[in-house]
Amino acid sequence: MLDETDIKILECLLADARMPHKEIGEHVHLTGQAVGFRIRKLEDAGVIQGVHVSLNHEKLGLTVMAHIIVFMKMTSSHAQFQSFVREHPHVKEAYRISGEGCYSLRLLVASHGELNEFLDRLLNYANYRVHICLDRIK
Repeated sequence: MLDETDIKILECLLADARMPHKEIGEHVHLTGQAVGFRIRKLEDAGVIQGVHVSLNHEKLGLTVMAHIIVFMKMTSSHAQFQSFVREHPHVKEAYRISGEGCYSLRLLVASHGELNEFLDRLLNYANYRVHICLDRIK
């Protein structure tokens, strides 16, 4: 079970994963060493699964974001499709979903041409519906 201090530590880490333990300790009224111990405990328990870097995709030239709903063809193999998705570098998120469609993908590419190339390859496995993101709100 997480206590209030653990939750505050997690909030600090979510705001800045590189925040020094001493600084987190100032927020939660613990020493840096005690914060480090609690963080290791949270990692061991699987609550913290890793530390990630947040990238500015536009500065990397990845200016086109698309959300794709995938409708598998009856003759297609889910395993082969999933392998294709896992190996494709522009697929940033992939979920098997319920409701309308079989999968939901989030794709980041540099151009509409790259998006078209991906969609052409996707047709080997499935049909799709594409939503291109115009602006990020949150």
